[in-house]
Amino acid sequence: MSSNFSLGKVEVSLTPTERFEEFLKSRGKRVTQQRRMIVEDVFAQHDHFNADELCDVLQKAGRDVSRPTVYRTLNELVEAGLLRRMTIGSRSVYELDYGYPQHDHLYCEKCDKLMEFQSEEIVRIREEVAREFNFRVSGHRFIVYGVCDECQKRRRRRPRRLEMV
Repeated sequence: MSSNFSLGKVEVSLTPTERFEEFLKSRGKRVTQQRRMIVEDVFAQHDHFNADELCDVLQKAGRDVSRPTVYRTLNELVEAGLLRRMTIGSRSVYELDYGYPQHDHLYCEKCDKLMEFQSEEIVRIREEVAREFNFRVSGHRFIVYGVCDECQKRRRRRPRRLEMV
């Protein structure tokens, strides 16, 4: 297996905002300032997030966007192919999909951390299996569940004397 699991970049012709506006217009929907703000905030950095976390970020930034607008816009961003929704346990988590390479995840069941990696070996196996079954692949999602290094270290650490008082 390759020792470099980092993600590369994918070149895109439109910005996420331009792509989303194009999608909305093709569906006869209005391009509102609230939708534009949501797209800009979501694509300002790459983090996995849920809808409530995005609402908190918008509120802290002083952006006047209602919770229903956030939820509706997130669904539209998924429909438009800009975001990807993953259900892990009982929660939905979103991540960037537009301009972002195919990748996989390690999920810590203790702290809910999601770590991304890319493996050509996984893609090779996927293609080989698809060929064997004459299957046309449109993508895949691979999530490895377990416990991250930090949580393992916390579990192994013995309590200090002062902590036992």
